Amino acid sequence: MSGYHDRSRQSIDFDPDHLATRLGGGDVSIQRISGGQSNPTYFVDHGGRRMVLRKPPAGNTLPSAHAIDREHRIMAAVGAAGFPVPEMILLEEDPEPIGTSFYLMERLDGRVFHDSALPDLSFAERTVAFRDTARTLAKLHSLDWHAAGLEGFGRPGGYFDRQIARWTRQWGLSKTRDDENIETLCTWLADNMPADDRTTIVHGDYRIGNIMFAPDAPRIIGVLDWELSTLGHPLADVAHIGTFWDFDPHELGGIAGLDHAALGLPSRDAFIGEYLQAGGCDTPITDFHRAFALFRYAVIFEGIAARHKSGNAAGDNAMSVGALSAACAAKAIDALSSDSA
Repeated sequence: MSGYHDRSRQSIDFDPDHLATRLGGGDVSIQRISGGQSNPTYFVDHGGRRMVLRKPPAGNTLPSAHAIDREHRIMAAVGAAGFPVPEMILLEEDPEPIGTSFYLMERLDGRVFHDSALPDLSFAERTVAFRDTARTLAKLHSLDWHAAGLEGFGRPGGYFDRQIARWTRQWGLSKTRDDENIETLCTWLADNMPADDRTTIVHGDYRIGNIMFAPDAPRIIGVLDWELSTLGHPLADVAHIGTFWDFDPHELGGIAGLDHAALGLPSRDAFIGEYLQAGGCDTPITDFHRAFALFRYAVIFEGIAARHKSGNAAGDNAMSVGALSAACAAKAIDALSSDSA
């Protein structure tokens, strides 16, 4: 039987011996990584190789959620095009070895900051980190998805139409409460979609907390967590990271209410300007895009609350994060009457 050492106090929800067998035998060391609310993630050491394993959560999940094969495919594709992601090692679509499908990727040496204010960095480092974050997003949106072999990864055009239908459907499947704001948004967004309909690769959850910086510099070495990626409208990503100028520091590590100039943090307008200068999408962000990003967050958080209720939540703080659903819906309604960029 293969050796196994659990370096984490968190439970490992699969038999590590099955993973060791899939890797060809030998000792396997596994450590569960806390903090995620979606696909459970683990550090895996085997034969001197340091890897990361991602898998869907146990139990029932919503349709189209936790698509491990899509994560593996998009990272392999953009990595081959020179975009900063970990190297893909293995995709196992057969659930037999550990009870679910999974993939393995290289473990990068770097830093992930879950507080968008970047308190561990200096004034100058924060400025550089946000600049690189904006430029890296522009680089993603500039990649040729045809050349990257991503035909069929998503449908060109009609992105917001499909997304609004998807998240409206997910709301109906996962809601644990009534929310008039979300019901209003389902209708308003469907009736007010912008005419611009370009298509790029979309990360789906691009934010500071899903970026790994070098251990010794505010330079991006890897963009992580591609579960929501697809072909779609680039402004969905821009509006998504823009929500962190709406969230307070106690809400997901946002930067609303902080003295941005004093801390070396850009304003939302300055961040978008950096993105544009690096070749990003030049269509203006509107109230629709901001409301859509917050609406989607509201439904995602409601899904976390539903998983917590059913006992399948991946994160220890699922209850408190799930409670943010109502707050995001209220912010989305506020965005509809806001003139701020």
